[in-house]
Amino acid sequence: MPKLTLTHSSALLAECEPGKRKTDFYDDTVTGFVLECRSTGGKTYYLRYDQAGRQKQHKIGRYDDVTFAAAKKAAQRLRSEVVMGGDPGARKAEAKAVPVYSELATQHLADAKLHQRSYDTTEGYMRLHILPKWGKMRLNEIDGRAVAQWLADKRAEGLAPATVVKAKAIFGRSFELGARWGVPGCERNPVRGIQSKPLNNARERYLTSAEATRLLAAAEKSRNPQLAAVVGLLLLTGMRVSELLSTRWDHVDVERRTLHVPTSKTGRSRHVPLAQAAVGIIERLPKAKEAVYLFASPKDPKKHLTTIKHGWQTARDIAGLPGLRIHDLRHSAASFMANSGVDLFAIGKVLGHASYQSSQRYSHLANDTLLAAVEAGAAKQAQPV
Repeated sequence: MPKLTLTHSSALLAECEPGKRKTDFYDDTVTGFVLECRSTGGKTYYLRYDQAGRQKQHKIGRYDDVTFAAAKKAAQRLRSEVVMGGDPGARKAEAKAVPVYSELATQHLADAKLHQRSYDTTEGYMRLHILPKWGKMRLNEIDGRAVAQWLADKRAEGLAPATVVKAKAIFGRSFELGARWGVPGCERNPVRGIQSKPLNNARERYLTSAEATRLLAAAEKSRNPQLAAVVGLLLLTGMRVSELLSTRWDHVDVERRTLHVPTSKTGRSRHVPLAQAAVGIIERLPKAKEAVYLFASPKDPKKHLTTIKHGWQTARDIAGLPGLRIHDLRHSAASFMANSGVDLFAIGKVLGHASYQSSQRYSHLANDTLLAAVEAGAAKQAQPV
């Protein structure tokens, strides 16, 4: 094979010998550094080396894509690695074995479908926010600084803070699962350690007794004959609307005044105590012979009602409560209990909170009870001795 001192000029002039498919020009200063010239006119820099008795080569770059100086510097670095016992080819093969994020995302979604109740949410965040940015990148190419910048850009685009936090959590979860499954490139989680600003996304809206009365009156006049019962039970039990609408008749024990929720948001089952007023609402519900659920679907009595959106929005507006959410009825139920002197532990048990901390948000709601306490103290103080 021809040997010459490869320089910028000699590399420029080097050509494939006539009649051959390719000609290799080896540098006489860096062992194994070679410029391959092909009959097609293409040229490529390589480092060729022996590893365990086998000749290997590591592609440095095409002549048109990398300068001669950069190619020679890379050849010197790779040669040093070989002399020290390394194998650049093996390292390159390992790098190629690292999947792109879209492959990990597919595995993440398959796991979510099996174990998450909120699969649709995870899939939506992946499709809309994460995959467009990271889907084609290899996992070991994703670094923390780039992720932090991406999250900052998302905030700058006007994405809600809660949405940004959720996207970050799902992205980080992918790498946690990948590490558990031994996926190459997941040894380091680029999301871990990125600081998020404290999020205060809670919307607190609590009905007064007068507002609740107006809402129930509007619901009674609704074209949806089930709306009033749904609203009444939500206010009396503090249940989530999805829990109530999917309640089966065999989940209700009128004698013991309890309602069984097999699976809640926390993943645990629980028994909801029923006030006598709630029992009254349930006993007045129409029940067809084939009905399985308290609130049957108008289209199929064997299925349950899935939404009360239209009737709810109409009744809410008629009651003069624009912007009130269905979930606010759960907060209102807690408010009524707190203002009746019920302690936070009991409220948490009724609502099915996983921890006492979840119930702490209602600690300031017992204002009526606290006012009654200070008034009683003031009255006692004012009594003549």
